[in-house]
Amino acid sequence: ILGEHLRICPQGYTCCTSEMEENFANKSQSEFEAMMKEAGRSVQATLTAQHRSFDSYFQDLLNKSEKALYDAFPSIYGELYTQNVKVFKDLYSELRRYYRSSNINLEEALNEFWTRLLERLFKLLNPQYHITDEYLDCMVKHAEQHKPFGEVPRDLKVKATRAFIAARSYAQGFLVGSDVVRKVSQVSLSHECTRAIMKLMYCPHCRGMSSVRPCNNYCLNVVKGCLANQADLNTEWKYLMDSLIGVADRIDGPYNVDTVIGTIHMRIAEAISNLQENKDSITSKVFQGCGNPKISTKGSSSEDKRRRGKVTLEAKSSAQALEMLVLDAKGNLTALKTYWITLPSSLCSKKVMASSVSDDKCWNGMTKGSYLPQVMGDGLANQINNPEVEVDITKPDMTIRQQIMQLKIMTNRLGNANIGHDVDFQDTSDDMSGSGSGDSCPDDVCGKRLSKSPSTRQPETNAIPKQSGHGVHGASSRSLPSASLLVLLSVAVIAAQHLWR
Repeated sequence: ILGEHLRICPQGYTCCTSEMEENFANKSQSEFEAMMKEAGRSVQATLTAQHRSFDSYFQDLLNKSEKALYDAFPSIYGELYTQNVKVFKDLYSELRRYYRSSNINLEEALNEFWTRLLERLFKLLNPQYHITDEYLDCMVKHAEQHKPFGEVPRDLKVKATRAFIAARSYAQGFLVGSDVVRKVSQVSLSHECTRAIMKLMYCPHCRGMSSVRPCNNYCLNVVKGCLANQADLNTEWKYLMDSLIGVADRIDGPYNVDTVIGTIHMRIAEAISNLQENKDSITSKVFQGCGNPKISTKGSSSEDKRRRGKVTLEAKSSAQALEMLVLDAKGNLTALKTYWITLPSSLCSKKVMASSVSDDKCWNGMTKGSYLPQVMGDGLANQINNPEVEVDITKPDMTIRQQIMQLKIMTNRLGNANIGHDVDFQDTSDDMSGSGSGDSCPDDVCGKRLSKSPSTRQPETNAIPKQSGHGVHGASSRSLPSASLLVLLSVAVIAAQHLWR
């Protein structure tokens, strides 16, 4: 029949009624959006799997270190351990909270551990004296000068903070990347894009050419026009992938998590042994600085004498597992770098089933033949002369612009982590990734689980990091956008939204 009633397809002789054309338009829209979500789910699955693998590995390192401490310390230290078990449990709890992105200061947590441990051990090693809280305060003030634990606290603080900063930023980076893909894949098509997709996929049916495939370059122009905003993610997305690769190299290199995290219990044992071996010298120095405490009426104990001896603890290395983990991650991240700009060609070849580039008997939008217009570039700015899709380059999609900002923020976090600097995360759930994050730690190993307070919640991958200056080295203000700048950007975005409307 004559096609004068058609609104999208060419108005020559046609097999389609107005109702059929409308049904095809709805069908093409739902199918194309499903293609987008399917492609996005594949990327999400890759990033989520990488996160799960690293998270499981890292949690296992912590669990093994803590279990080794609980297994060995009672027989080595006796009362020095049994009367201070909560100090050790609290340390590992704080380390887990930090890794799961709780807003705590890691350096302060480590300093607090050494302070509490010193106070407890000093009293136990000097039971013949009555040592008050005021006296302990004085002793702690002199601790930096006397170095009762040797160089272990300082050395562990430097290495552990770098390793934890890198590990938690690395894990968070995968989640942010996956969340960005999920949100962008749900962006609906514009009215102009819906028409162009219909013309590409189903107008051949209305011309009785259901077996004729769309021309490849024609398909590319349609999809590049429809996904112009998505292609603008490319630059920041590539930076995120590169940043994750950079931190992966640190995790398996200078900030080696296997060496640092897996040996925390050994370093604590080394520190305690140092205190035991130098007990008389350290006690003498404390007495000189703080005065002689009163003699206790309880008498002395022979416990520490029976428990002395050289500590020999071993750490089971999983360096090979870490190396394989990092290699696998780097391979996947490299493959994903160009995802957003290769998406149009991927959809055209695999989903729309466009013809080969050299085919001159393909559907060109009007009839069966060759397609002459040149292929447009990537991104919104390059669509001004797109012959297939009318794209308003002055109205960028706000959801996608917000996700570009999230990529920038996460890349900044990773950049800081790469040089050992910390950035505060918003308070999040104790469990960073749902099932699998920390669930492998049995109650008898980790002690009483942290209770979830009413304020805990799932990770806020969209949260802008605080600029309070807390955290390691207080370096966040140097490399991350300031709070005022981010506020101004937000105001500008809102104003632009109203202007474009």
